[in-house]
Amino acid sequence: MRQHRTKLQAWLWGEILLAGLLGASLALLLSHPSFRTQYDEPSLLLVLETTMSLAGLLVAVLAANRFHVEGLRTDLLLAAGFLVGSLSTLAFAIIPVLGGRSLQPAEAWAAALGAMLGTGLVAAAPFVSGRSRTRDRALWDALVAAAIVLFAAWILLRGHAAQLPALTRGPGDAEPPGLASVLSIQALIDLLAVVGWGKRLARTGDDLAQWLALGFTLQLFAALHLVLAPPRGTTYVAEGDFLRLLAFGVMLVGAWRAIRAAELGRAVAEERARVAREIHDGLAQYLFAVSTHAQMLASGTPVEEVGPQLKQAAELAQQEARFAVLALSSASGTASFDSALRRYVEFLTADGGLAVDLEIDPGIRLAPDEQIEIFRIVQEGLGNVHRHANATRAELVIGQRPSGERFVAIEDDGAGFPLEAETAGHGLRNMRDRASSIDGGFNVRSTPGLGTALEVVLRT
Repeated sequence: MRQHRTKLQAWLWGEILLAGLLGASLALLLSHPSFRTQYDEPSLLLVLETTMSLAGLLVAVLAANRFHVEGLRTDLLLAAGFLVGSLSTLAFAIIPVLGGRSLQPAEAWAAALGAMLGTGLVAAAPFVSGRSRTRDRALWDALVAAAIVLFAAWILLRGHAAQLPALTRGPGDAEPPGLASVLSIQALIDLLAVVGWGKRLARTGDDLAQWLALGFTLQLFAALHLVLAPPRGTTYVAEGDFLRLLAFGVMLVGAWRAIRAAELGRAVAEERARVAREIHDGLAQYLFAVSTHAQMLASGTPVEEVGPQLKQAAELAQQEARFAVLALSSASGTASFDSALRRYVEFLTADGGLAVDLEIDPGIRLAPDEQIEIFRIVQEGLGNVHRHANATRAELVIGQRPSGERFVAIEDDGAGFPLEAETAGHGLRNMRDRASSIDGGFNVRSTPGLGTALEVVLRT
């Protein structure tokens, strides 16, 4: 809660500072009409429009990716809004002028209406709650709906092209009817987006919300610049265009941070679920044995007959619980991987029957899924050495070769076994499956009387 409050306060101060600076520039524009400079630079305008369109498409892709991860309807509307706005700019404001011709009224109106529709969807997104159950279908439906809306708007505007007023004016010309209304509506939608994403930040602490609120603050003042100084023509660049470019940059950074956080959250959730399954599967058999032997005692079975088996089952359950807690603490980040692994080795060798030399490269980096699977591979491998190999010493190395290849190696001085018998209770198939689940390779060498060596080569 404290972190949430701190983030909200930082955003509010940032908004106040940004609005103050932009408001001062707007006041300067009002008091000095000579500062309302516009440049007839069609090539520069094309570059700016293309850059903003591509940035909007990237934001749409990132929002769709987060929707696929978390299923929030807010992200679906966000993706749809940026998709509609970017595609309309691309289709109606960029492609038609690539051949050097000027923008026609129908195309200018289609681009403006598409931009307003896209911004409207983004402004409505923070007020929507809930999750979608059909994520892939919802994304596809949004894409199809956007294409249909843009195509229908284009057909309708082309059919009434002769009646459409121009959305720009030349030097000395009167302001075209409807231009002020279009620009004012765009500014109003931007204001609603600032308010909506600000309220979402206050309610949920969503990191993406503060970036979008800042981005739409820039968009709002860009729209106000255009209200005060409407564009002279379809090839003119004004101050507001640079503010819009900066706004798209801010929102793209926020979307990128949000999708990275969502992917990390999904990875941690998957690892916790996997460890939970491991705890259930590992402890269940031992707790069942404890329960069975306790019932035998209750039914009158002599203590001498049941007692040793009950004690052994309880010790195995306790051992499995400790191993699972170590694995969970490593995967969830509450303890470092190497610390958890060292505690496991200390626990395993406490009876003095096996000595383990542990070496971990301090520079190696392991993903969360790699940590949990390597922990379990080591647990199974060293457990087999301790129980079955009659070994006195083992060596565990987790390192990285000069070529950059990461590996995990376990070697012992035990009895060894013929490789053709590797499926007979040695757990190698399970370790191979775990290595495969993290896209790693698995190799084993063993000779009767000369010990065993196994190696997991991790993904590059």
